Amino acid sequence: MTSEQPHPAETPADRYTHGHHASVVSRHARRTAEREAAYLLPRLQPGMRLLDVGCGPGTITSGLARAVAPGEVVGIDVSADVIATATAHVAEVGVTNVRFATANVYALPYETASFDIAHAHQVMQHLGEPVDALTEMRRVLRPGGLVAVRDADYATMTAWPRSASVDRWLEVYHAIAARNGADPDAGRRLRSWVTAAGFVDVEITAVVELMSDQAEASDWGRSWAERALHSNFRSQAIEYGIATDDEVQAIARGWREWAESPEAFFMFVHIQCIGRAS
Repeated sequence: MTSEQPHPAETPADRYTHGHHASVVSRHARRTAEREAAYLLPRLQPGMRLLDVGCGPGTITSGLARAVAPGEVVGIDVSADVIATATAHVAEVGVTNVRFATANVYALPYETASFDIAHAHQVMQHLGEPVDALTEMRRVLRPGGLVAVRDADYATMTAWPRSASVDRWLEVYHAIAARNGADPDAGRRLRSWVTAAGFVDVEITAVVELMSDQAEASDWGRSWAERALHSNFRSQAIEYGIATDDEVQAIARGWREWAESPEAFFMFVHIQCIGRAS
């Protein structure tokens, strides 16, 4: 099998709860390896080969590539448009030891035992079969290689001042994700999934995401107002009969109103998990 031949496996068709509207991708493009993958960076060494699953617009990927240079980083995503965005990003920032491909985590087109690290940021929460995905990630890791996954736990999301619209948003979001076979509270399940996929020496850490000043919280609220109106949140909520268009409009207005409060504050927990392939 060459490195570009797909591994024969079932490939479930997951439906992405967020979608790839500009309001989503632009928010994801603010992510960096220094912040979002700080738990992994101390484990990286020059010359390692790293797979970034669900790489999105590539802003984390480029930071990981710098950490393992001259080693190669491969970023994959199911969206060809997002892969194009990631490719443009690394060209702009001058990172040359990374390449991108459109690929499915359930059937990775890479040889067995061909990577040292497999990384996935906020991916497991969107998968219907996370253990299968992690098992496939373990297949492409060399013995002793590491998997590193980080996911939010949406049930920990807390807003102040309290807002009925924000509460309704979270309720609708959970319902949409459940209909898609996903789990937005995935953070708390990472250890069990990673262990079930056959990894050992599993380590868990957690960090709290804070929008602790009015500017940060306002930006977060305006972002979710846009995403409520233009991303898959709206289309899927209506398609599934979870919320009407009027309700979605009200959720967006509520986010904007909340964002204008000088007391606006938002927090939630990310869980980070590292496991070793035996």
